[in-house]
Amino acid sequence: NQTEVSEFILLGLTDVQGLQHFFFISFMLLYLTSLLGNGAIVTMVLSEPRLHTPMYFFLGNLSCLDIFYSTVTVPKMLTGFLFGHQPISFAGCLAQLHFFHFLGSTEAVLLATMAYDRYVAICNPLRYVLVMSPRTCLLLALASWSTGFVHAVMHLVMTSQLSFCGHNHIHHFFCDIKPLLNLACSTTSLNMTLLNVVTTAIVLGPFTLIVLSYLYIISFVFQKVQSQEGRWKPFSTCASHLTVVALLYIPVLCNYTPPSSGAFPKRDVHVSLMYSAVTPALNPLIYTLRNQEVKVALKK
Repeated sequence: NQTEVSEFILLGLTDVQGLQHFFFISFMLLYLTSLLGNGAIVTMVLSEPRLHTPMYFFLGNLSCLDIFYSTVTVPKMLTGFLFGHQPISFAGCLAQLHFFHFLGSTEAVLLATMAYDRYVAICNPLRYVLVMSPRTCLLLALASWSTGFVHAVMHLVMTSQLSFCGHNHIHHFFCDIKPLLNLACSTTSLNMTLLNVVTTAIVLGPFTLIVLSYLYIISFVFQKVQSQEGRWKPFSTCASHLTVVALLYIPVLCNYTPPSSGAFPKRDVHVSLMYSAVTPALNPLIYTLRNQEVKVALKK
C-alpha cells in the first residue's frame, strides 16, 4: 500500500537560524549582481555597434544563459532561507531539473564554441570574418542551445518514468538528478547509465574541444610570434574566457564526471552552489574588468 509522492521537500543548505540570515543576504547580493551584470552586458551587446562581432555575440548568449540559470535555483533557495524547508510539486521539481540541465549543458557547449572563436581569431586572423560569418555564429549558437535542450529532455523523460513513494525529503536546495534517484522506489539503472554516459559526454566533450583549441593557440603563438609583447596579447584576450571555463568546469567535473553509484554526498550540494549561484555573478565582472571595449561601452 505505497502512496505515490505528489510533492517533495527541499531541505536547503542549513537549519541554523543565524546562518540562514547570513546566507540569505549573501546569495541575494550574488543574485542581484548576476541579474544586473549580465543584463548590462546583454544591453551593451545589443545597443553598441562596435560590439556586433562574433566574440560579443557569444558573450551576449552566455549572459542570457547566466540570467536564466541562476533564476532556476536561487529564488527558491532564498525563499527557503526565509521560510524554512520548501515544498515543491512533482511537476515543479521536474521543470526545475529540466531547465537546470538545459541551461547548464548549453553553457558548457557554448564555452567550447567561444574557444573555437578565439582559435580562429588568433590562428587564422585573415580568414576570421569569412569563417565566423553571422550565419555560422547563429548556427553555432543554435547548436549549443539545441544540444542542451535535447540533453535535458532525455533526463526529464527518464526521471518522469520513475516511481516515488514514502520518503520525499531532498537534501539539496533544488531538484537535481542524483538526490531524486535516491528517493525513487523503482529501478534507476537506466537513469544512472544516462547520467554516467551522456551527461559525462556533454561535460567532457566540450571540455576536450576547449583544451584542443588552446593547445593549438599556444602552439601557434610560440611558433609564429617572436616578440614577448606579441605573445602576451593573444593570451590576454583569452584570459577572461579561460577564467570562466575554470569557474564552471572544475566544480561540474567534480560533480558529474566520476561514475556515480547513486550516492549523493553533502559535498555535492556545496559544489553545486559554485556553478549555480556564484559563477553567473562573477562572469560579467570577469569580462568587464579585463576588457577595454566593454568598459568603453559601459561608460557610454
